[in-house]
Amino acid sequence: MAYEIVAASEKKMNKEIDRLVNDLNTIRTGQANAAMLNRIEVNYYGSPMPLNQIASISVQEGRTLVIKPFDPSSLKEIEKACHASDLGIAPQNDGTVVRMTVPQLTAETRKEMTKKVSKYAEESKVQIRNIRRDANEFIKKDKTMDEDNQKDAKEDIQKLTDKYIKKIDEIAKAKSAEVMKV
Repeated sequence: MAYEIVAASEKKMNKEIDRLVNDLNTIRTGQANAAMLNRIEVNYYGSPMPLNQIASISVQEGRTLVIKPFDPSSLKEIEKACHASDLGIAPQNDGTVVRMTVPQLTAETRKEMTKKVSKYAEESKVQIRNIRRDANEFIKKDKTMDEDNQKDAKEDIQKLTDKYIKKIDEIAKAKSAEVMKV
């Protein structure tokens, strides 16, 4: 029983790491990255659709994102959604594609982006701790385990928590370094 609790907790913690990586990919670094547009949803015939499902996204010359819609009639909606996003990059519509040139980051913007990285990392740490708390409560309520097994299971959960908190710190440190790189 203890093994299943630890395995389930590890699976949840892995999902949290994946979510963190996806969130961090949306942060501007001065380099164009198609993943920056992952959160943008476009109003497509009355329903919100992820941008990457209605258009191809490519990077040109390292700093320009080119969005080519599969359906040319959705170009205006794509431009509107890009404009409304929190990226701070103005889209340019040339009639066939939307171009978004990622500006070089100023020192102030870099600091702001590293704060955003820290915020995302802290949110993930809170989620990891919540997973630990839930697992420990489940262990405590499980009457089929004796005290020694409960103690061992809680220790395993704590080791897992420490491992994933360290992993979050490493991911955040690497992303902050990427943001601060000129």
